[in-house]
Amino acid sequence: MPTNERLSQFMEAARRVGSEVTQFNSPTEAAAYIAEKSKGTTLVPDTQLSEKHGIKEILKLAGVDVWSGPFREAGQIPAAGVTFCNFGMADTGTVVLESTMEDIRLATTLPEKHFVFIDPETILEDNLAAVKPMSALHVGSEPRFVAYITGPSRTADIERVLTIGCHGPRELHILVVADISSDLMEI
Repeated sequence: MPTNERLSQFMEAARRVGSEVTQFNSPTEAAAYIAEKSKGTTLVPDTQLSEKHGIKEILKLAGVDVWSGPFREAGQIPAAGVTFCNFGMADTGTVVLESTMEDIRLATTLPEKHFVFIDPETILEDNLAAVKPMSALHVGSEPRFVAYITGPSRTADIERVLTIGCHGPRELHILVVADISSDLMEI
């Protein structure tokens, strides 16, 4: 399936599960969107891609309050977390993040809103297409954390009533930006 068809399928599937999916021409455009959608403390983990693209600086220039200390000291509920993902899956609208680094886990679970960058070249067809990169993410002797995120956090285990945001962000914003990184192992 060509990338544009896979991207369309991914966007449709992600929207069906409650994600906001928006395409941007650059990280700077995405930063303006983040500034518009979120007010308050924003967690941005120091990863290869955040440093490569200068995301913290771009967000600060857009008016975002980027947290600069240890994430555990950011307050009870930060407003937003901004991360990158390794890849996505078109059939479910899922984003996958290698999240062994604690700051990635905190940025994706504590805030009310999670903004995640994805390069359209890293959208795979489905779970079967993800077997090889998932195996590569688990190479090595140390334990690894890998998060599959499909839409905002939701649960129905409280008296069988669907609750959004109970165990994580109430909103998931997927920011599609070409040329972020086509390397499925880079985050």
